[in-house]
Amino acid sequence: MTTPEGFEETNFIPVIDADTEEMTAGDVFAVENLPVGNAMLLVQRGPDAGSRFLLDQDVVSAGRHPSSDIFLDDISVSRRHATFSRRGSGYVVTDLGSLNGTYVNRDRIDGDIPLAGGDEVQLGKYRLIYFPGTVASEGGQ
Repeated sequence: MTTPEGFEETNFIPVIDADTEEMTAGDVFAVENLPVGNAMLLVQRGPDAGSRFLLDQDVVSAGRHPSSDIFLDDISVSRRHATFSRRGSGYVVTDLGSLNGTYVNRDRIDGDIPLAGGDEVQLGKYRLIYFPGTVASEGGQ
């Protein structure tokens, strides 16, 4: 196929999401210094965009209930929406029967779903990006 002179061929159209938060220098620093076995969730979209939540316990609860480890104060989130549980050096997410469901990479989940770096976890209106720790501890573990 020939291309008219002065025109460039394009193979894709970039998608731009105006509601997406860019990572700040502080976010990048926090992610780059996470120890193995811990992780971070960064609110990419929704109420409190830009907020960070550290996953550093064996089980971390998320929901609209004030006693949740990750308190997401929005009616689209159930009181006890989901848990993040440590498995090996990473985490799995489990929906707790929430009304609006829990999604990983836009697929509704059922059961324990292992998370990989860069996965998008959606709880109600919140879209959180998962970042696993990569820094080995000083003890060599």
